[in-house]
Amino acid sequence: MGLNLCQMRLSVKYQRASLILAYVSTPSIDTRLAAGGRRRTAQRVVVAEALASAKRALSAQELYERIRETHPTIGRATVYRALEQQVEDRMASRFEREGHVSAYIACDAEHHHHLVCTSCQRVDDVAEDVVAPMLTAVGRRHDFAVDHAALDFYGLCARCRTKRR
Repeated sequence: MGLNLCQMRLSVKYQRASLILAYVSTPSIDTRLAAGGRRRTAQRVVVAEALASAKRALSAQELYERIRETHPTIGRATVYRALEQQVEDRMASRFEREGHVSAYIACDAEHHHHLVCTSCQRVDDVAEDVVAPMLTAVGRRHDFAVDHAALDFYGLCARCRTKRR
């Protein structure tokens, strides 16, 4: 029995997706997708891997353009949805750039805070033990029991400060 053109396209699409999954699969991404209750798809894995390899905060559009270089059939809406799901599942954090543009960075599962360079978009983690004394002080001063905190500090990294001198 022969395949019609539509069936052939679907077959090629699923073969390509299987190759993508085999190529970019990492245990941590698989584990974290599963922990968030998400089904593992080629697109989710590609977006997560691309964001994890970025080393700086990227807007959804910038990430989409990077991914399109190697995966030209991926849709813009797919990238946006995958990013939002990663934020919901704490695989990524969203930051606000100048002009109210959202930028994203892949995050470790462990809770932490961020230093965001407003010039180069570099993002560094601030460990919980650095922020804990401040949270204790806030609780004491305001008679408030802090359940959790998400702190992002915006400014210039040492490299960008040196460039501006």
